[in-house]
Amino acid sequence: MVKKGFLLLNFLGFSFKKYEKIKGCFADIDEILTAAEGSLLATRVFDDADIKKISFIKRDGSLDKELELIAAGSIDCLDVLDKDYPQLLRQIDNPPLVLYIKGDRQIFNQEILAIVGSRLATVYGISVAEEFSSRLASLGFVIASGLARGIDTAAHRGALSSGRTAAILGSGLLKIYPKENERLAESVSHKGAVISEFPLNTPPLKENFPRRNRVVSGISKGVLVVEAAIKSGALITARLALEQNREVFAIPGNIDSFLSQGTNKLIKEGACLVESFEDILGELPFEVRKIASAISLELKPEEKIVFDIVRRKPSAALEEIAQESQLSHSSFSRIVLDLQLKGLIREFRPGIFMSTAIGKEKVS
Repeated sequence: MVKKGFLLLNFLGFSFKKYEKIKGCFADIDEILTAAEGSLLATRVFDDADIKKISFIKRDGSLDKELELIAAGSIDCLDVLDKDYPQLLRQIDNPPLVLYIKGDRQIFNQEILAIVGSRLATVYGISVAEEFSSRLASLGFVIASGLARGIDTAAHRGALSSGRTAAILGSGLLKIYPKENERLAESVSHKGAVISEFPLNTPPLKENFPRRNRVVSGISKGVLVVEAAIKSGALITARLALEQNREVFAIPGNIDSFLSQGTNKLIKEGACLVESFEDILGELPFEVRKIASAISLELKPEEKIVFDIVRRKPSAALEEIAQESQLSHSSFSRIVLDLQLKGLIREFRPGIFMSTAIGKEKVS
């Protein structure tokens, strides 16, 4: 459980760098709550305004109220010293002192890949984000994003269809933003985690979102930008990813679209141009779980015909697959069902199928 001293520093808006100046002054961070004003001033980190805030917080019981809300909402709360605090995030320049988590705190033990982009996404961008997130989630990645409208929402929805996802907020967990994504956030909490560094009732203030972005990239091994204007939060996330020594990927776009200007600029500056899933997997410095099991299955000749048709295409309509396979209706229907049960293909929209195995690998 989080230490109250860390909750206090978080309420004050203290950064990790400020905490590093404080920690040598106290044997335990919770001593801040009982220290005399003179002792706090002696640290030369707390000023008069901070001490007044501390006195007010202690008088009005804010920390106890926060702990009650945490317990009532079945929320995990980790401080930066907790053994379950994500190791990758702890390594960034200024990690959050506290993480509030609604869902599975063990999600940080999985390989995480971020997918971000414009709130004003095109139909193309939403389709790409959903398809990539679904495909990557089916291979064992946790897909991280910011729960914003547009690309973020598509990334979460795509991941939920075949795996797990993490939503990082620019507000407190009790102030989901945007409001229309409250139901999506609930789904994410059941199949992943909703995460915030802000106290539970913090509203979605403008200045919170750049801080949110460093967490999105900080917990991830890489960041894929799908669509982004030249000035956008997604580009901030990409810049932070580079500073954190993460991989940056970008989907190329139409040169006439302002939503492609940001991604195309990233590619010019050295981001990995992504046209297929293999472009991402080839750059990441680790092996993806589940690929081996997915591609080592021995398929019957008719199953391999259908599987190869689906795998050659980003997505394929059922009628198109049936026509190309030249199989009888009864055989075709059975094979499609068998391939779904084996986890090699999935129906991500009514009548539209995609492969969940990597195209360059072989299925015998």
